[in-house]
Amino acid sequence: MTQLRKEDIKQEVFDLYDDYAHNRIDRRDFMQKLSTYAVGGITVAALSGFLMPDYKGQIQVAQNDPRLKSEYINYPSPKGAGTIKGLLSKPVDAKGKLGGIVVVHENRGLNPHIEDVGRRAALAGFISLAPDMLTPLGGYPGTDDVGREMQSKRDRNQMLEDFIAAYDYLKAHPDCNGKVGVVGFCFGGWISNMMAVRIPDLKAAVPFYGGQPAKEDVPNIQAPLLIHYASLDTRVNEGWPAYEAALKENNKTYTAYMYENVNHGFHNDTTPRYDKAAAELAWSRTIEFFNQKLK
Repeated sequence: MTQLRKEDIKQEVFDLYDDYAHNRIDRRDFMQKLSTYAVGGITVAALSGFLMPDYKGQIQVAQNDPRLKSEYINYPSPKGAGTIKGLLSKPVDAKGKLGGIVVVHENRGLNPHIEDVGRRAALAGFISLAPDMLTPLGGYPGTDDVGREMQSKRDRNQMLEDFIAAYDYLKAHPDCNGKVGVVGFCFGGWISNMMAVRIPDLKAAVPFYGGQPAKEDVPNIQAPLLIHYASLDTRVNEGWPAYEAALKENNKTYTAYMYENVNHGFHNDTTPRYDKAAAELAWSRTIEFFNQKLK
């Protein structure tokens, strides 16, 4: 069997996976269209498996890392969803109160990768909270396919309210210094932008390849923004020129980076869309930004 490598995968395959991962095509259509690219000894099953996330082999910070205290907590949902479960992480050797970071998952719930990102943020010297918006439906189900299906049943504006409630929980936490920012990916990038719109006292927002707020919402943004985009992510990037124009028109504080020749999801090291150089640079910029704004 042919050993698959990222460089052997056509861009059209990554675009196809993006359509599938964002519910624009169902699994049947995905597999059918994927068969077009199953050539030269590559099976559809092998190609599909190569594209799917590997959560077991790509965790950077283990659940039981002794440098951290990580635990699941529950906080009230303001929209009648009961409580929302989240992973709360902080360094065990912290001295004094810490800046807070809300870590916002993609469109599939709190999977192992986003939990890992939450722990990475804590290792960098913050108290982080990574909520699971699938909590009212039973929580992240163990697979992204089912997670996407579940999350599509929740109203995104209700989920936004639940993430705002996570901000309130973290800001009031006794180990937090009251300065709270947000980082989010894909759907979480949109949430990060919208939390900047909705929360006057948010100290920093870092959307990774996230959808943009409406032009009329931009005047409400008070938090400084650090915005990450992928040059091959034409779907999300379509909204950037208008967003940037509105940010400039309203004299908002922002820095935006376009990472060349990388795909949507380039920060996620569990799939072949991952780009190590771009991901590490974007994350180092993110932590530097939070160090400036949250301490």
